Parts: sequence; structure tokens; C-alpha cells
Amino acid sequence: MLLVTTLLLTMNGTAGAADDPAPAPPMGWNSWNKFGCDINEQLIFETADAMVASGMKDAGYQYVNIDDCWMAPERGADGRLQPDPVRFPSGIKAVADHVHAKGLKLGIYSSAGTKTCQGLPASLDHEEVDARTFADWGVDYLKYDNCNNEGRPAVERYQKMGEALRATGRPIVYSICEWGENDPWEWGREVGGHLWRTTGDISDSWNSMTGLLDQQVGIEQHSGPNGWNDPDMLEVGNGGMTDTEYRAHFSLWALLNAPLLAGNDLRTMDQSTKDILLNPELIAINQDWGGKQGYRVRDDGETEVWAKPVSDGSVAVVLFNRTGEDQDIQAKAGEVGLPDAADYRSRDLWTGVETSIGSEIRASVPSHGAVAYRVWPNLGEKS
Repeated sequence: MLLVTTLLLTMNGTAGAADDPAPAPPMGWNSWNKFGCDINEQLIFETADAMVASGMKDAGYQYVNIDDCWMAPERGADGRLQPDPVRFPSGIKAVADHVHAKGLKLGIYSSAGTKTCQGLPASLDHEEVDARTFADWGVDYLKYDNCNNEGRPAVERYQKMGEALRATGRPIVYSICEWGENDPWEWGREVGGHLWRTTGDISDSWNSMTGLLDQQVGIEQHSGPNGWNDPDMLEVGNGGMTDTEYRAHFSLWALLNAPLLAGNDLRTMDQSTKDILLNPELIAINQDWGGKQGYRVRDDGETEVWAKPVSDGSVAVVLFNRTGEDQDIQAKAGEVGLPDAADYRSRDLWTGVETSIGSEIRASVPSHGAVAYRVWPNLGEKS
């Protein structure tokens, strides 16, 4: 496995530390899950506007990410990628300017292959010119896919773009979308990545979401500030799951320190979808400065306990029910990593209700649902 030592030193050295753009998991929106190739500049303009108007920007969402199908079928005469003249007649720089004027950031897409997944020009062997182009346009985030990769080694392909992005001098979040095929959590940070897909693509279904969740078990130690495991984007609000299932999806992705990238139509969100995506309690867990990823504490078959240590000494706990009926699920305080205490303060992260509890965290969890708590030990002297 080729890992360039000089690159690693640059990435981890003092000089580069200030440029690292992902101290917390990125939050934003991506066009693919809802729109696929049916995108244009007007959609991106309107989505940026909606991100502000809906309160998402104030909640921490900042990236407006264009996925596949933005580019013209051929490179320009100068060898550079160029936007599709029908979809993006104003050019990507104009789109970036609009997004930046809203106080947001723009993301773009390419693939570490000869073509993108939709057969358009991609960046393999064009890394330097494409990275410079993205930087010149004012791009802040690159999702770099894995289609049409010619069977060439993943580490070399992704390292080449990591070096090219770094050389631009612009702090661009580098999202390695390698689908988890070559364990990118083991090398993604070293090739310049700020997040790396641990799975194939999500779809808007319960089985897809839970299947991707299962693949996160055992890799939590590879995640932390400026390098995040990515189980793929959110499907909240796209209609394939119930609100109960979407709350479970969001609860678990928040606990996993997953990038919170909405994939719905922000312009037409109903209140239930807003309530999920704007949940300040779970966003705070996801964005906690300590950056410790949540993990599965216990698997009882169709019911599970997940926990995440939070930097203030509390622990976030998700009780998760995969069954077709309501289930009573419990966990001991010590089991989820809380210290011994006379009692504990528990806050329901969906209702905001706080209670004092003993050493057991317990809830009746709805079918295909999750209950999320934040629990603090009361360590002071009892009066």
C-alpha cells in the first residue's frame, strides 16, 4: 500500500493544521438522493435560499453539494472540465458566488475514474487541472466517487487527488466515496481525506438504512476530527420511510458522527421533516468537539443499545427497535460508559423532557423506532 510519508507529515504537521476544514462532521445537502441527474443551477440557487429560510443554516448546515451530471459531455479545449451549458449556463463560479453570498459553501462531484457513474468526464489522470479548476471556481467540498476506475489501486487514485487539492491552497473538504471496498477508514486520512464512505449507496428504505448501520460496527476507532466515517447521506423526508423510521435514521447517524447531508427537497419540506433535520439536541451530539463516534454497546437480535461519549462527561444513548412491535429496552449506566453515581439526569433528545433516573436507562421503543437520551451522572455530594 503506497502511502507517501511526506504527504502524511504535511497533513498532520503544524503548518497544515489550520487549514483542516472538517473539525466536526460536515453538515449540508446533496442533490443525488432526491434529484439524481435532474439538476440545474436554478435548483441549486433555490436550495441555497431554502437552506437559509428554513433555519437549516442557523442549525449548522452549510454545504450545498452538487452531485453527478453537472458537467458537459466533453472537456473544454483547454482540457478543463466545463459545466453543462443547458443545466448550468451561468457556470459553476456564478453558482458558488450565489451560495457564498448566502453564507453557505458549495460542493462539487467527480470520480476517481475515466468517467463518472453517469458516464460523464471524470478526474483520473486529470487531478491537478481539475483541483485547480474547482479551487478557481470557489468550490469548498469535493465528493470523489469510484466509478470507471480501470482497476487501478484505490490508495494511489485517491492520494493523487488529495495532493492536488492540497496544492491549490484552498481548504476544500475531500469526501472519499470509495464505497468501503478497500477499507478506506484505514488510509483515508493519510491520503488527505476528511471523510470516507464506509458503504455502498443508501436508498430510501428501512432495509437499506439498517444494512448500512450494521456496517459501522467495529470501525468507530478510525473516526475523529478532520477524518470521519461516512455511512452515506440522509434520506429523511424523501417518502420511502415513516417519520418514526426517519427519526431512528437521524438519531443513529447523529450518534455515529456521520456527515449530516440532507438529501430531500429543501424547498418543499413539511414540518415533520424540518423537526427531524433541525433537532438541535441531536445536532449537538453529532457536532460535539470531542469527536468520539458512537458504537453498538449491545445487540440482542432485533433490539440494540448504542452509545456515544460526549465531551462534557455525558453519554448519548440510543435504544433501537428493529421489530414489528413496541419493545421495552433497557441498559445499565455502567454498560454505556457512565461512571458510578448516586443517580443520573436523563434528557429525551426528541421531547426535551428531563428526568432523574437510577442506574437503568429504559424506554418503550416503537416498532422501527429509536429513543435517544443524553445522560449525565450526578457526581456531587448528596444533600
